[in-house]
Amino acid sequence: MDPTGPFTPPTPEPVVAAPKPAKPLAKRVVPPRPVLSAVVVLGFVGLLYVVEAIDTVLGGRLDDDGVIPRDFSQWDNILWFPLLHGDWTHLTGNAVPLLVLSYLATSAGIKQFLQVTAVIWLTSGLGVWIFGSYGSHIGASGLVFGFLVILLVRGIFARSPLQIALAVVVFAIYGAALWGVLPGQPGISWEGHLFGALGGVLAAWGVARDARKSAGTTLDA
Repeated sequence: MDPTGPFTPPTPEPVVAAPKPAKPLAKRVVPPRPVLSAVVVLGFVGLLYVVEAIDTVLGGRLDDDGVIPRDFSQWDNILWFPLLHGDWTHLTGNAVPLLVLSYLATSAGIKQFLQVTAVIWLTSGLGVWIFGSYGSHIGASGLVFGFLVILLVRGIFARSPLQIALAVVVFAIYGAALWGVLPGQPGISWEGHLFGALGGVLAAWGVARDARKSAGTTLDA
């Protein structure tokens, strides 16, 4: 380069706006993959109808395979008791709220949905097995109550105004069902409702705690 020649300033690099950060999964209210969420939820509810059809063919024999409190010979019934229902009316009564609430519970992705479902499932089953009244406890209502409660309290744990707003709407629609955690109508497993709801609280707390822990330990190189 000729030091005596005219100086040509370098061409400035173009300024590109930084991409807008995505909303953290823990604070979402809409599933990140809505079609996949719908397929998973519809698939699970469809499985309940298949199981009930099989039970109908067998004359209701599967209804005896629910959680039987403090019976060590049948503790493994905890693994499938939400799949069983007393009749088609019982199943339909659970299927409609299960479709709505479980779909909303997929807002942080399918992986987290499966994790919170496992927490609710096991908490409900173990609670019934330890504290429940004697008899075969069956039905997905423990999951319904768990998803309902997780939707109601997760916004508080995650400090998310949008989730709190959604909780208000959910409570307006389904809040009256929370009375089901108290002893009431004979033949209804209120213990399953109660411990399913407690599982929802536990799952919401765990999800929020893990999200805060992850945010606090993220290091940028």
